[in-house]
Amino acid sequence: MEGVSEHQQTAAAPEAPGAAAPAQGPAPEPIRFFGTTWVDHDRGYGLRRLGVSVGSLAAAAAGSFVLKIGFQGLGDAKIGTFVTALAFIGLAVCSVLAFRHTWRGFVTRRPSGDADGTASLYAIGFVGGLLAYFVRSLSEAPGEDLRRAEYAEARARYEARQSRPKAKAKPKGKRRR
Repeated sequence: MEGVSEHQQTAAAPEAPGAAAPAQGPAPEPIRFFGTTWVDHDRGYGLRRLGVSVGSLAAAAAGSFVLKIGFQGLGDAKIGTFVTALAFIGLAVCSVLAFRHTWRGFVTRRPSGDADGTASLYAIGFVGGLLAYFVRSLSEAPGEDLRRAEYAEARARYEARQSRPKAKAKPKGKRRR
């Protein structure tokens, strides 16, 4: 499966000698702030979701406050309403793009790296990304649906491999030409 490493597809070896071997098969991929609690919604999953929701909303509010101070500085500099409006529109567009980019990342796996060179736009619109995180965390851990689908697919492939009869290896001998 694309985007899931071999480590995630198979369980790790026991940590200590004499320790019980973990269950074989793919391991769920941890999600930031949630670890693997998203699998069974245990170990404080609800509290973590609440914390992520409140934290992302608070960070968006703090970021908006800082931006408000910046726009007040533009107004105090008396550079004109055109430039202030242009800066406001640019920031709004960047926030919308960051929201969309972040939201899309919860649904599909993004390729690694910044292939299209838009990372600076998303950084400028950080409030949009934080708001996307807030909205998504109201219903689930951000990215949970994507990880759950990948995990279910990896489990199904693992079960199919385990149910196939093992092929016997052919003896290696000298080949004649």
